[in-house]
Amino acid sequence: MATELTKEEKIKKEFNRLKRIFKNLPKDKKDTAISLIRNAAFMTVTLDELQEAINQNGVVSEYQNGANQWGTKKSPEVEVYNTMIKNHMNVIKQLCELLPDESKKTVQDDLMNFVKGAAR
Repeated sequence: MATELTKEEKIKKEFNRLKRIFKNLPKDKKDTAISLIRNAAFMTVTLDELQEAINQNGVVSEYQNGANQWGTKKSPEVEVYNTMIKNHMNVIKQLCELLPDESKKTVQDDLMNFVKGAAR
């Protein structure tokens, strides 16, 4: 019986995975990259959680303002997800831009393989 990892453990696991992908960064860019990797790991795990919430609860939620005003709106999880996915992609793009030209293709291929595998 497998135990569920805590959010912190998931973030650490993702951080280590990303760190391995970007291990060939030049030394002068590693400090910048560590901060970006830390943020990317947090966003990856949080995006997964938001996806689960959206799958369970749907993309709309009901609201009521006062006694006679109610309806549906985009769920808060969808709004947060949409904002965070854009930020996540920007962080990944910044990380890829730190790579030397010869490493960019390999890392981009690794990331695309990961994204394609996660999409299944």
